[in-house]
Amino acid sequence: MSTASREELRRVAQALGALKGGTVHDAAVRADLRQVRVELADGRLAVIGIASDADGRPRLEIDVVRGAEPASGQLEVRFDP
Repeated sequence: MSTASREELRRVAQALGALKGGTVHDAAVRADLRQVRVELADGRLAVIGIASDADGRPRLEIDVVRGAEPASGQLEVRFDP
């Protein structure tokens, strides 16, 4: 088993720290067990997974994103003559 670098572990720890105190709304695991998707009540989404680096070694990845804001329903467009 390969070990993760300090930078990778620091990046994962910071991303997980951003989720601290949040309420989990939903969670799902991919069928191949390579990714976990966690949806928080405030709309944030965390995706934790395993990917391969350039040498084919497994690498832990985490992405935390905020959900899209709802559309206002009206768009103003101006045309100059």
